[in-house]
Amino acid sequence: MSTLEDDAVKLAVAVADRLAHPDAPGLPASKPWWTQSLAHGAPGIALLHIELAARGAAPWDHAHAWLCSATWAKVTGGPDSHLYYGAPAIAHAVACAADHQAGSYRRALDALDRQITADTLARVEAANARIDTGSQPALAEFDTIRGLAGLGSYLLRRDPDGQAVRAVLTYLVRLTEPLALDGETLPGWWAACGPSGLAESRMPGGHANNGMAHGIGGPLALLALAVLHGVTVNGHHEAIGRILAWLDQWRTRNGWPYFVTRPQLNAGQIKATSPRRPSWCYGTAGLARTQQLAALALGDTARRHAAEDALVHAVTDRAHLATATDASLCHGHAGFAHIAIRAAADAAPCMAVRLRAAALHLLEVIHPPGTDPAKAADRLLASAGPALLEGATGIALATASAASVTGPVTGWDTCLLIT
Repeated sequence: MSTLEDDAVKLAVAVADRLAHPDAPGLPASKPWWTQSLAHGAPGIALLHIELAARGAAPWDHAHAWLCSATWAKVTGGPDSHLYYGAPAIAHAVACAADHQAGSYRRALDALDRQITADTLARVEAANARIDTGSQPALAEFDTIRGLAGLGSYLLRRDPDGQAVRAVLTYLVRLTEPLALDGETLPGWWAACGPSGLAESRMPGGHANNGMAHGIGGPLALLALAVLHGVTVNGHHEAIGRILAWLDQWRTRNGWPYFVTRPQLNAGQIKATSPRRPSWCYGTAGLARTQQLAALALGDTARRHAAEDALVHAVTDRAHLATATDASLCHGHAGFAHIAIRAAADAAPCMAVRLRAAALHLLEVIHPPGTDPAKAADRLLASAGPALLEGATGIALATASAASVTGPVTGWDTCLLIT
């Protein structure tokens, strides 16, 4: 183990030690969302303990305690559940553990999988009915966090040959088909709302969201990953091509905009803007990795090189990095480093070297060499809290994974649709 990897694992272990038990002081365990939120609650923290236990760096009993904490209450299913809340969120954590604990958790996973499959098929049916009416989608219909792209990512891992995965992919193909509205032709994922999911005065006529968390980045990633897993449906490659053509159209010298508004669509351009944060959730880092996956799925070497070049620029350019205000997995240095390492594994050799170098530099920014891991863990928990997407758990997971030669061993990051 290299010195950098050793330091990163020590930081992750120090964070995990402070979150060793679900009843640790200071945790919002009384909040109703706590046991079911992957982004903010117990299932996300369980992922850290599971990853460390699978690496042999921590005991399995801590991981088991957190999984028990996440499953002790009634698990939410139906339309109120999604990859980051309820049955799919808990199932993602349980599946990561089950893969490394032979014979464990199978009964619980089977029950969760039945629930998730039924819920997904019901949501696909509703989404197809919406398309049939010619009306616009809500972001939560299709996105990674709340929508069918996120549910599809779980099912692709658990049941790649199943009916539900194919139903999601077939729906996503339809989602990419043009939408005729008020005499205009819009992309099929054009939402009447703003990025918040609500109508916003700053976006009259709605918008097309390009993000990985709440936009078309998630569906593109799932379509690409499915091809790479050998799962395709009618129109699959054409759907990938339509999304890529959209992203090509709206790329600026500083990467991809977070969204496109109706006035921008009518003008056919976006005025030059200063660099924006190249996050996983929104921005160039997540979208570049997704387009790299799409290029691999299509066998498009030129596009793959272009995506890798965009990612290298995003995670090394000072102006872009200056927009980051924290170390989080969602939109900070840990996320940049983790995406860079995942992309490096699939990149051309020269780009892989640059991406790994960028990731290692970012890791040193997060956890400078010689820093006491215990003090660093205390600082992260005090400043960012314990959460996966925006807190110390995600930073610890991404740091340990990015510093490792092999990357994650549990697949915890499949919930990000970057692998």
